[in-house]
Amino acid sequence: MEERPGESWKHAALMHCEAADSAPGKPAISTLEGDGGPQICRVCGDKATGYHFNVMTCEGCKGFFRRAMKRNTRLRCPFRKGACEITQKTRRQCQACRLRKCLESGMKKEMIMSDAAVEQRRALIRRKKRERMGTQPLEAKSLTEEQQTMIRELMDAQTKTFDTTFSHFKDFRLPEVLSSGPGIPESLQTPSGEDAAKWSQIREDLCSLKVSLRLRGKDGSVWNYRPQADSSGKEIFSLLPHMADMSTYMFKGIINFAKVISHFRDLPIEDQISLLKGATFELCQLRFNTVFNAETGTWECGRLSYCLEDTAGGFQQLLLEPVLKFHYMLKKLQLHKEEYVLMQAISLFSPDRPGVVQRSVVDQLQERFAIALKAYIECNRPQPAHRFLFLKIMAMLTELRSINAQHTQRLLRIQDIHPFATPLMRELFSITDG
Repeated sequence: MEERPGESWKHAALMHCEAADSAPGKPAISTLEGDGGPQICRVCGDKATGYHFNVMTCEGCKGFFRRAMKRNTRLRCPFRKGACEITQKTRRQCQACRLRKCLESGMKKEMIMSDAAVEQRRALIRRKKRERMGTQPLEAKSLTEEQQTMIRELMDAQTKTFDTTFSHFKDFRLPEVLSSGPGIPESLQTPSGEDAAKWSQIREDLCSLKVSLRLRGKDGSVWNYRPQADSSGKEIFSLLPHMADMSTYMFKGIINFAKVISHFRDLPIEDQISLLKGATFELCQLRFNTVFNAETGTWECGRLSYCLEDTAGGFQQLLLEPVLKFHYMLKKLQLHKEEYVLMQAISLFSPDRPGVVQRSVVDQLQERFAIALKAYIECNRPQPAHRFLFLKIMAMLTELRSINAQHTQRLLRIQDIHPFATPLMRELFSITDG
């Protein structure tokens, strides 16, 4: 029944706990107590780690005594009939004499904890250790000077170009709500012939996303607009001019945001246009998410509030709408302002946008912004609670890219079927080369 080297594993982590538990009412005593020198094991003379089962012993003798008592096996001395000298070197040679020495030193069997109690105590130690790690500050991790400069520049660009109160969004058109008002423009009426079925499908897609609008006046009055219940398409085209005004306002802010970024200004003008055309919709959604109220499902843009109507009559079906589902999922991450602007930069500097010439340069810039985002999270978010946040953010950017592709396809279908709709749609969905 020799002691195996593995028996004293993790003794440093469990030493204080098991010493105290093995001697109820008697606190663990440091091995430096007493005369100022290290204490020795009363059984074998090795360096002691504390009181175990009522006696100052080493980890080896503590484990040996526990095992011997639990096995309850009768041991016999093979050498000197119970008179072996027990030292650090000879303690493994005679188990019977070692056990005798343990008992003579005062170690008590009744102070041995059960296996269940030991495991419970170890679990408590692990839990307390995790709690301490959660409250202790992280190691001295910090962003590089270059990363700090990048984030400061992005935050400055965001502050200068995006006002979450929408106080400068004033000259906008409101939808016509009177029944006597103008109907769908003649140029947007359903075409005849083979395009009729395609246009009907397009109108059905548009009408499936009904947007309600609330405007709070400076005098406290409230004006509400709710789309009609039918699917004629009239309410969609009635709201388009207002949405075009909002889009134009947002697009101008995004263009100015990009121009503040030095890395963007260093790119050729052709690449600047290509990057903006490809990313404007995505940056709009990221900015709109900062004013999205997940509790009410409303985008709160200063005095204006927008909400998607649940035409299917069920909240779960409403969540199936990709754009709305994206906003709920992104809002759930509770991102910092710095994380939002870094997401915008990663989206803006996408090397695979159509028309980009200096792809390698843009790719390197995107990678630097992504690394800065990861470093920011590691420095400013408690670990391990947020260890997957970076991956979640990158997954949301991938989802947003997919939504952008669907949005572009829808726009192209509308322009292809009804070219007269192009000016209004371009005003609503895209930016000009200038």
